[in-house]
Amino acid sequence: MRICTVILAMLLLGCNTTKQMNTPYKPVHSMIYDGKIFTSLYQQNAAEYRALCLQAYNMAAIRLDQFQPITELPKAIITDIDETVLDNSPYPIHQALSGKDYDPESWFNWSCMSAADTVPGAASFLKFAAMHGVEIFYITNRDERERDCTLKNLRKYDLPNTDTNHLFLKSGTSSKETRRQKVASTHEIVMLIGDNLGDFSKLFDKKSPQERSDNVDVSLNEFGNRFIIIPNPNYGDWEGALLKYNYKLSSQQKDSVYRTFLKTY
Repeated sequence: MRICTVILAMLLLGCNTTKQMNTPYKPVHSMIYDGKIFTSLYQQNAAEYRALCLQAYNMAAIRLDQFQPITELPKAIITDIDETVLDNSPYPIHQALSGKDYDPESWFNWSCMSAADTVPGAASFLKFAAMHGVEIFYITNRDERERDCTLKNLRKYDLPNTDTNHLFLKSGTSSKETRRQKVASTHEIVMLIGDNLGDFSKLFDKKSPQERSDNVDVSLNEFGNRFIIIPNPNYGDWEGALLKYNYKLSSQQKDSVYRTFLKTY
């Protein structure tokens, strides 16, 4: 398949399986709740968000076409799932409208609905890669109990390699380095795709905001080449870094921390 055909297919791809909801908003006056509504609104409605995702996956197709193997090992792409392949924006909206933030049980209830749409361009690119003999490995920090519903959600869109051997869930640690190395022991890694810097390298695991920024500069040449990053305005380790990875803080305490990082004039 020619790259131009793939790009056209990506532009035409646009699932919209989640229904709009007219749930009345309960004002909470919180950066967390109001912020999640606004960022989810962007993710669901901004043509700019769609363009950024398509841009990333178009670049991934170009880089895959240019890839020159250096070993005889089978080729693989490692991808994250949430906000990289699957769009979970209905979940933070549901929580925020109820005056709630993320919690494991409500997330589990959402993920086991297997109702997440695809991120623009993701399905076309992964199918394109599979047609070129590249295996797809899904490395996610979803829990083991989410395995069946995660596979069901991925299979809804006929995504390649949606079997248990290609799905690596969280096992004890949120760092993905050990799971990446397991894939690298049997395959040559063509590229990594994710929405969070921890999807690419252990350089970004549990680091401060400044260290994360510095390590982006260290990895400058990887982005747009071996590392393909998808925009995620809703959540990520950038948020954890601001909180010094103390996720037990109350919503009010989190708000207070966030405000210390704001710049104004």
